[in-house]
Amino acid sequence: MLWALAGVVTLGFLIALEIAARHYGLPGPITTQVQEVVLRPKSGFLLYASMALMMTVLTWRQRLIAAGFAIGIDLVFVLVRWAFHVKATEGHPFGNGALWVILGCAVIAVTRRTGQERILLLKGVGLALLLVAGRKTGDTWLLITSKTRPAVLDPYLAVADHALGNPSWVAGRLVRATGSVGAHVLDWVYVQLAVAAVVMALYQLRHVAAERRFPSHHLVRTFLVIGLLGPGIYMLFPVVGPIFAYGADGGHWALGNLWPDTPPPLTAPHSMPFDEITPRNCMPSLHTAWATTIFIHSRRAPRVLRFAGTFWLIATLGATLGFGYHYGTDIIAGVVFALTVEVAMRSLAHGWERSGIQLVAYGTTVFAALLVAYRWLPMQMAEHPWVFGPLLILATASVIHGYIRTTRQGEPQSPPAARQPEPQPEPV
Repeated sequence: MLWALAGVVTLGFLIALEIAARHYGLPGPITTQVQEVVLRPKSGFLLYASMALMMTVLTWRQRLIAAGFAIGIDLVFVLVRWAFHVKATEGHPFGNGALWVILGCAVIAVTRRTGQERILLLKGVGLALLLVAGRKTGDTWLLITSKTRPAVLDPYLAVADHALGNPSWVAGRLVRATGSVGAHVLDWVYVQLAVAAVVMALYQLRHVAAERRFPSHHLVRTFLVIGLLGPGIYMLFPVVGPIFAYGADGGHWALGNLWPDTPPPLTAPHSMPFDEITPRNCMPSLHTAWATTIFIHSRRAPRVLRFAGTFWLIATLGATLGFGYHYGTDIIAGVVFALTVEVAMRSLAHGWERSGIQLVAYGTTVFAALLVAYRWLPMQMAEHPWVFGPLLILATASVIHGYIRTTRQGEPQSPPAARQPEPQPEPV
């Protein structure tokens, strides 16, 4: 019933976004996803990563067959496009095969499976399609934010960022100093965040095929909820980022070509008009929230995945700040947001205990307090950086400390090892 309810709610949400996008003359998430059955997909890597998630419910033989079908279908698409001289500059030349296999498994689950086997396969298909739909709904949300929020609040965050030492301006100069190599590495990490999440999720779901059930809590659940709730905050606090509001990418809409060389002046902030193209997707930084979630879930994985989770978090922070996509205030809000959602999802899976309820309430309060301070106290924050800077760090650290304490309390205690009997002397 829970999965059925989630499916109905998701379908209703997609239809609502489709209608909203159509209102602005744009294709919605359902239309763009249907188009990728035939047309070049926007991200072939994401489709194959989604198929890999679905294959966690299959046996190794079934996985090889599914992968073979996906690659074969992609080769057919490539040959057909080449034969008919179909040229396209956008999207990837692969990925259709993965989507066909996911949809084919859905048909097999309905027509050829029964009982628990049908439910398990449908759960795997649903997980894959949710990841794909999450990307499509995110794209649609960004278009809606640009159309419905003509004014942005970047000057408020730029002033408040003085309390943190203008980290985006500092990181921007550091990335520029690393040259093209550093920029390309950070850009690849930033773009392939969803694929990194799938790699971590595959490790967590590695026993699904053998146990015939999903674990009660895993990375994908938190990942999707962050993507569902975050765009709603974009609408409440629309921000485009320093590279657009204070950089060359903003064109004539920018307040000046200041980023990353010259921090913005300390003047009373005000909302500013901006174009109807650039997404208002800064507050909070969802890339930071997702990277934080990957880092959290990698802590109990093998060493190579722990290293990868740490690297992805550090590189994502470097990219979000160093490319001018976010202010330091966004980063702090993203960390608090991620930890609050993660505790809520853990509590939903393992049971709501007092510590979990308290931390969710506390994290929500801190997050709301950050937004209020950014909006109504930016000048005070900038004029007293040695007061508000440490306060921002301490508020974030308190949520981190609460998360560590709460999750440690919720860990099941392993039973003590049985004592080995003392060796007895042999009778003579």
